[in-house]
Amino acid sequence: MGTMPEGRSPSSPRTLAEALRARGDEDLAALLRARPDLLTPVPTDLTQLATRAGTRASVVRALERLDRFTLQTAEALAVAPDTASYETLFALLTGDEGDPDIEAVLPRAVAVLRGQALVWGGDDRLRLVRTARELLAPSPTRPSPTGLGPTVAEATAGMSPGRLQEILTAAGLPTTHDPVSAVAALVSLFNDRSRMAALLDTAPSEALTVLDRLVWGPPYGEVTANPTPPVQWLRDRGLLLPASPRTVVLPREAALHLRGGRAHSTPEPVPPAVRPAAKAAMTEGRPQVVDNTAAGQAYTALSTVEDLLKDWHEGGPAVLRSGGLSVRDLKRTAAALDTTEQMAGFWLELTYAAGLLAADGETDERYAPTPAYDDWLTLPASERWARLAAAWLTATRTAGLIGGQDTKGRTLSALGPDLDRSAAVEVRRRVLHLLAALPAGTAPDPESLLARLRWERPLRGTGAPDLDRNVARSAARGVPTDLRSRVAAWTLTEAEVLGVTGRGALSTHGRALLGRAAYGDGATGHGRLAAGPTAAPSATEATAGLTAPSATEPASGPAAPGLGAAAAGLTAAPRLGAARPAVPQPGGPEAQAASAHALAPLLPEPVDHVLLQADLTAVAPGPLQRPLAETLAVLADIESKGGATVYRFTPASVRRALDAGKSASDLHTFLATHSRTPVPQPLSYLIDDVARRHGHLRIGAASAYVRCDDDALLGEILADKRSQGLRLRRLAPTVLAAQADPATLLEGLRTMGYAPAAESAEGDVLITRAHARRTPPRTAPAPVPDGPPVPDRTLLGAAVKAIRAGDLAATVVRKPVPEPAKNGELPRTTSAETLATVQAAAMTGAAVWIGYVNADGAASQRVIAPVRVEGGFVTAYDHTADEVRTYPLHRITGVAELADDPA
Repeated sequence: MGTMPEGRSPSSPRTLAEALRARGDEDLAALLRARPDLLTPVPTDLTQLATRAGTRASVVRALERLDRFTLQTAEALAVAPDTASYETLFALLTGDEGDPDIEAVLPRAVAVLRGQALVWGGDDRLRLVRTARELLAPSPTRPSPTGLGPTVAEATAGMSPGRLQEILTAAGLPTTHDPVSAVAALVSLFNDRSRMAALLDTAPSEALTVLDRLVWGPPYGEVTANPTPPVQWLRDRGLLLPASPRTVVLPREAALHLRGGRAHSTPEPVPPAVRPAAKAAMTEGRPQVVDNTAAGQAYTALSTVEDLLKDWHEGGPAVLRSGGLSVRDLKRTAAALDTTEQMAGFWLELTYAAGLLAADGETDERYAPTPAYDDWLTLPASERWARLAAAWLTATRTAGLIGGQDTKGRTLSALGPDLDRSAAVEVRRRVLHLLAALPAGTAPDPESLLARLRWERPLRGTGAPDLDRNVARSAARGVPTDLRSRVAAWTLTEAEVLGVTGRGALSTHGRALLGRAAYGDGATGHGRLAAGPTAAPSATEATAGLTAPSATEPASGPAAPGLGAAAAGLTAAPRLGAARPAVPQPGGPEAQAASAHALAPLLPEPVDHVLLQADLTAVAPGPLQRPLAETLAVLADIESKGGATVYRFTPASVRRALDAGKSASDLHTFLATHSRTPVPQPLSYLIDDVARRHGHLRIGAASAYVRCDDDALLGEILADKRSQGLRLRRLAPTVLAAQADPATLLEGLRTMGYAPAAESAEGDVLITRAHARRTPPRTAPAPVPDGPPVPDRTLLGAAVKAIRAGDLAATVVRKPVPEPAKNGELPRTTSAETLATVQAAAMTGAAVWIGYVNADGAASQRVIAPVRVEGGFVTAYDHTADEVRTYPLHRITGVAELADDPA
């Protein structure tokens, strides 16, 4: 027999409100923390709190946050009698054979359900709240996960008394005088193991085959007008009862006998273990390999983000009318980044979540970097990465949905408005927490990780709104389709690309990002939580181990997966108002600082030099210092990236530097200063040659003109057939006019191989620099909350105090008044009676109950202890508000003495 939970009350409460009234303040605070939707607005008393806890929306939300075994416990109570004992519940979960794992964890599961006000009553009279029973109990339109059907009483509700007597006779039972006793006799037969076994011994083998098909569900089967003999044998003895003219059902009591008393075919008291991946042996016990790999990915992530925003430096693509980026622009971005469209969408969403990219809000709206991008560029590389990783960890925007369809069949675009999924943050954190529980350097097996997540939230993330045609094709290939599993799979991929993980294992700086640096061992940064089980945990650890994530998250973070108030450590938390140990918020400023500190030694230091080569290339042996990188990016084109970046010098790139205001001597000096090798002669010749020809031709605005001191060169241009599109004509020996605009003329002559320079109206050479387009200051998009926020301890303490005070005012025993209140209305007393009663209470120190209407006309009932009565006002301690207040006597509508002093 299972171990009885602690805290059994000598007398069971009659209602949920009474059960809540018997709880302590810490237990009420634990309930409000586990179910924060009950706190908005703050209930006036415990009766209202109980009513709100039984509403359908609140119960559904609470059930969705239960782990699989706690949910199975609730499902077992839903198929048990309305008031079931702990022994009955234990028998439904273990059956005739028993289960030591269930015996160990069932008390905790019951405590979770009690703590979340889904179950109330003593251990001898456990009651599931009515709404939860309606949601979990089997019905013809909504089968139960247990696979059980209706009870005999429910299935025979419309059956004629004569038919009931025929069933009793066929089953070998004596007839009765009324349907109620007939149903009771049939139920007694089905519940009696020996008599039921004897009845089934007489059944044809084909009848037993029919029962085997229905026993684990679904319990319904179709029959013809002339059923076969085995089916008719079962119908005659009540083992199959009619559910409709063409449908029969296996009654619940008979099914439980055939199942050996078990409500579920496979109870799961122990969460599935997260197993190491097959390739994990390569890095297990070698966290430095993981850290180095993750650091390399982090450096690549920074380069990718910089390349993306540098490409959109002068303004990015246009914003679609419906919001987001067009498919064509996404493809262009993917080509520019040399990656897939899905990964390009991830980088776009990451920069957007970090507040580095936004729409500029202009009439011709386009995407552009934000001013925060310029500030971000000035930070050290490790801090820049920490900002990106924290934005990813806390963002609800889900890049994996890009390219899918919403419920209306519309394609979801990158940076579009419909990519927020409130569950994404919880899933990302939970995945990383499970990675942190593995030994250092160990990568998880993805299938076991997904199985663990499904155990922790069996009812969450079914993904119905996201089941588009793409997801349907994935389902056909055996790929998980529920939202939580999809987000978990995307999390593993994105964490690897971003550098949070390396070779599938969580890195040291990734662990610090979770706020676990304070729990590290000081050597590798791997916390004590990393010593979690790699095999199946013990029965106690099965649920207790799940409190680890909440133990490392602050009070405002999401509740631990699968746990309610009782099991999430809330009852064992410090007293209300007591100090809690400071723990870094995952992705918060402290966690970012710790993560950057762990990553900094692993990133290469920026270098201040390049290696010039004779083939007009320069090799950067590492990341360049920012001024050097910016100047070199203007002077040369990037040819390849990797461990070393290769730059190539071309006439066009040198001309670009000259257009930016550099002279030939400036370029020679720059290269000589920053090259560890001598400047190759071909490169010097290239610079001098381009500089000699640069600006020889001058282009200005007439519409446009070309000016040159060498009239022979102008004649050469006129004679060139490639210049016909520019429609040039000579105005003077040294001036050509064109019907094209200056920019088109400039580009056309450069295409022909010339090196013209633009000039101003005064004849000065125009220096062209890249125009940095920035949006107005923008804040990063706020994550979409997954329900009401979890209240902090201060709010919980105040809410519990207010609920207690309101409940005292609503339930206190009052002395009879001459004209008692009717239908819950406020009491009515005369002004003289009111004044006399409050004066007497002030003299004796007693408390009274008053009806009060404030200046806005809102009526309320309060319990006060008058202190002073003078000048038409009564000053009293208000038990409802828990403070001293002053009330005008003319606003007190009535007063009544209390039978007992609440103090």
